[in-house]
Amino acid sequence: MDERTRTTEDDLAPSVRRTAPDAPVKGRKRSGLRLVLGLVIVAGLALAAYQIGRWALAPHQAPGRFAQGALQSVGAATVATSNVPVVVNALGTVTPVASVTVQSQISGYLTKVPFKEGDTVQKGDLLAQIDDRPYAILKAQYEGQLAHDQGLLSQAQMDLKRYQTLAAQNSIAKQQAEDQVFIVQQYQGTVKQDQALIDAQTLNIAYCHVVSPVTGRIGLRLVDPGNYVQPNSATGIAVVTELQPITVIFSIPEDDLPKIMPQLNGGAKLQVTAFDRANVKQLAVGSVTAVDSQIDTTTGTVRVRAQFDNTDNALFPNQFVNVRLLVKTLQNAVTVPTAAIQRGAALNTAPGATPNATAPMSTFVYLINANSTVSVRQIGAGPTYTTAQGASMTAVDSGLAAGDRVVTDGADRLRDGMRVQVASIDGKPATASPAASATGAGPSGSKGNRSQHSGAAGQSQHQRTGGQAQQQGNGGGQ
Repeated sequence: MDERTRTTEDDLAPSVRRTAPDAPVKGRKRSGLRLVLGLVIVAGLALAAYQIGRWALAPHQAPGRFAQGALQSVGAATVATSNVPVVVNALGTVTPVASVTVQSQISGYLTKVPFKEGDTVQKGDLLAQIDDRPYAILKAQYEGQLAHDQGLLSQAQMDLKRYQTLAAQNSIAKQQAEDQVFIVQQYQGTVKQDQALIDAQTLNIAYCHVVSPVTGRIGLRLVDPGNYVQPNSATGIAVVTELQPITVIFSIPEDDLPKIMPQLNGGAKLQVTAFDRANVKQLAVGSVTAVDSQIDTTTGTVRVRAQFDNTDNALFPNQFVNVRLLVKTLQNAVTVPTAAIQRGAALNTAPGATPNATAPMSTFVYLINANSTVSVRQIGAGPTYTTAQGASMTAVDSGLAAGDRVVTDGADRLRDGMRVQVASIDGKPATASPAASATGAGPSGSKGNRSQHSGAAGQSQHQRTGGQAQQQGNGGGQ
């Protein structure tokens, strides 16, 4: 091969390098991307530095929810004494003493229905009239038969007297006089049978006049005049319900029987109050009349019947009502608002202590001491009731005395020994306590100015009243 036509790898290298992209162009594109990323990073760092500076200059709350020396604003109530009703709440149904479906006792055409639907009828009032002519005709027929048989009886009785006289004179056979005695008895039986047939028709005629069996309210008419009624009718003529008095049947837990039965056995009248479906409006007040003879094993309850006069017809048959059975009344019992009572595991009052999950449940309140600190006080909680104003109160068996002050609002932010400020007591705004002012945490400045504390140490608040500004710190610093 000629040297001029031979091609070496060195000769081909320049052409290969010339086909690749120019290195300077690729370098310029990568430099632009790096510049954009650098600007973004610098902007992010600047924003982060700005936020850190703002956080550093802003006032900080003390770490933790319950900072040492924090002043908590709470609502309080004064422990008092009152008569506490022990009540058993239940659901009941209004049940009439008597509810009668008026039926026809004979067959016949209904000629008239004189009652007005929804009216109150008295016992014996006419409710329906059935055509009584067929029964009147039968009665007349049996009366004729009775007259015929009475004639035969009279004749037989006269023959008996005659035969007895002749037999005494030995004029006739003694057997004939004895047979006449039995003939008289047969006619006497026939006369009684005729009289019974007459009485039956008299009763059927009376049944044609359908009257009310009880005094009460009559419902809607179930059959119209002109229909043929029968004793075995499924609907009847109308329904009469006795409303005065009326009863309510309700169920109570079997655990309440030991409190109720001794009083009933002693002749006590246990008061029962019926409320509407919403358990707001009082409908009637009555008393317990009977307790069922056995407990329902499926529900563990026993049925109780209470009777109400219902003079104003506030209770209606089959109405659903809420029932409150007054078992007894605790005289001069110590009471606190139910909101003040706390329930939880065995108390760990030290800040940061870990609750004991296996400890038994306890009932306690936060008692406000004279130095405006709170202490945990375990109590024995009794029955709960609702006052006339709608407040929920609970009787306390032990642990508190009348005059004590307990926390009702804000207890979830408290621990034993914390200092508090009473914002309201017994539902009214509270005045500043001297103990709180002495610590430097209470209201200060001109008269009439009041600062609210957030409960965090070192937090300052500004309040302007009447053109004057004041700054106050919860930690006592001004």
